[in-house]
Amino acid sequence: MSGYFQFLLLGLGGGAIVAALALGVVLEHRASGVVNFAHAAMGMYVAFVYFELRNTGDVVLPVLGLPARLHVGGTPSVVLALGITAVVAALLGLIVFALVFHPLRQAPPLARVVASIGLLLYLQEVAKLRFQQGTAVLALESLLPTGGIDVLGVAVQRDRLWLAALVVATAAALWALYRFTRFGLVTRAAAENERGALLLGLRTAAVGAANWVLAALLAGAALILAAPISGLNPISGSLLVVPALAAAMVGGFASFSLATAAGLGIGMVQSLVLKLVVDVQPPSWLSGAGLQLAVPFLVVVAVMILRGRSLPDRGTASALRFPSSPEPRRLLAWAGTGMGVGTVALLTLDSTWRQGIITTTIAAVVCLSIVVLTGYVGQISLAPMAFAGVAGFTVAKLQGDFGVPFPLAPVLAVVAAVAVGLLTGLPSVRVRGLNLAIATLAAAVAIEELVFRSSAFVGAAGAARVPPPSLFGIDLGIAARGADNFRPVFGVVALVVMLALASIVANLRRSQTGMRWLAVRTNERAAAAAGVDVARAKLGAFAFASLLASLGGVMLAYRYQSLSVETYTVFASLSLIALTYLGGIASVSGAIIASLLVPGGVLTVVLNQSGTGGTEYQLATSGVALVVLAVVYPSGISGALGRLRRRRAPDGPPARVDAPAVGGGRDHGGSP
Repeated sequence: MSGYFQFLLLGLGGGAIVAALALGVVLEHRASGVVNFAHAAMGMYVAFVYFELRNTGDVVLPVLGLPARLHVGGTPSVVLALGITAVVAALLGLIVFALVFHPLRQAPPLARVVASIGLLLYLQEVAKLRFQQGTAVLALESLLPTGGIDVLGVAVQRDRLWLAALVVATAAALWALYRFTRFGLVTRAAAENERGALLLGLRTAAVGAANWVLAALLAGAALILAAPISGLNPISGSLLVVPALAAAMVGGFASFSLATAAGLGIGMVQSLVLKLVVDVQPPSWLSGAGLQLAVPFLVVVAVMILRGRSLPDRGTASALRFPSSPEPRRLLAWAGTGMGVGTVALLTLDSTWRQGIITTTIAAVVCLSIVVLTGYVGQISLAPMAFAGVAGFTVAKLQGDFGVPFPLAPVLAVVAAVAVGLLTGLPSVRVRGLNLAIATLAAAVAIEELVFRSSAFVGAAGAARVPPPSLFGIDLGIAARGADNFRPVFGVVALVVMLALASIVANLRRSQTGMRWLAVRTNERAAAAAGVDVARAKLGAFAFASLLASLGGVMLAYRYQSLSVETYTVFASLSLIALTYLGGIASVSGAIIASLLVPGGVLTVVLNQSGTGGTEYQLATSGVALVVLAVVYPSGISGALGRLRRRRAPDGPPARVDAPAVGGGRDHGGSP
């Protein structure tokens, strides 16, 4: 048993990092009512700033368009580097609060979620561009005492114990600060009733800014101290937010002590799982790292089972506002025009354009699933590419390894993905809003690590081959030699599938099913009182959205022909959700606009062909645009175009009212 006890103690290091990040999440939520999905990304950037200072003496600035670096001279000492890094972290927290989350303090949850996603994507891209890091892992020197120490007959590294002690002391200090000082009193007052606090003369904005500065400092310290233990990487560092969110959920986003205990517990259980994997020796296809990363998901599920409710409380529905959903019109005209223009382009343009059109077409299918689930039903899911990946890897296994022919293999793959989607959607019966977003993000990470990295799907080489589709002896695949690559026949098939699905989604919006979905989105209690089966509506939407995402995943599998975990990442999900919100998350036209903006799509080709460059900044720019749009105009590009069109035609016929009022009014644009 001493071995298990040793691994439990070793897990204190990772648990302390999770707990420190969870404390920052709780601080941000207490100050602004925000669940910041970019919290770990902020810490990741700050840790990279410290690393660069210690190695080159440069302070790396996070704002694209400004000078990338400021040289402070020589190589700073540890104390000086930490001091400069603390200033950078404080400024980062202040800027994020002032420009992003303070303006969104009264915004709907969806706007705050997508703003934090935009910030996450931006910081991650900035880290890749400014530090030229890619996916490599950096290891920093430890700032804490190292070496072993004997604890009850078990050898444990000192830095793990120091980390745990520091986090517990920090949690105690924060508890005392918020319990016994005027600062804590003002923070609680502003969180409960900001208008009342302002009428009493309290400086709520200054207090909120101070909380965000503290949170940014905690995030930076956590990632700097984590680097000697787990290394530093833009992707893995940003994903540390998942266990941190799980720990913060245990504390109800309010309790420092519970969040700290949960964070330490998650780290210790993850370490214990690693020991069990070594001792039990599970099948080779079951990833030990995947089992570790499934722990936060199980914690989230447990919290939802214990605290979730099938219907929201009174007053909750008013907070769950979403962008308005326009009624689709002129479907045949739009579909016919799209089919004609797309087919001509595929048959006449070169392979570069064909590649961009095909990428855009496939992305549109996945974006349609986001429109259905989040735009129509109001379920904030962050896992569309997880369902796409299940279908993609399944079709590779069935068609590549077992010889199941096309189109039976894609059909079976879609069925499997829909089943996974339904299981993932079960929490939506009891929770909604931010909690559901956290649950689906944790599920997406668990699926990526347990399934997409499993040797059962990708083999020992880490990649799965996908045979080209063939029907009645006709090759429908994408591959060809030289300039004939990205064959038009594949593009035309993808275009037909996408336009057919877009038409179905548009017709669903104005059907009785669509009316029920919009009613659930607007007010679950009122919908239930009117006879709508809310649970059935939600699960039906999850099933249909999973079907759409899985069809996109199958098309993506045939497009790439060789699949790895990088094909269907969590960050691909977040990117598509961000772009769909940018395009207009509650309309089919929004999904089409979003697909044009995806990296590698039509916009990328236009930028490359124009010679202006800028493709390397495309995702970072999209992150900034997403944040700005969430603050200024939450209905997205398609909503803005619809409003502009209505302003230019003030004397037109009155709009037909078919849907419940959503987000402050009805929006019936002329696009699908």
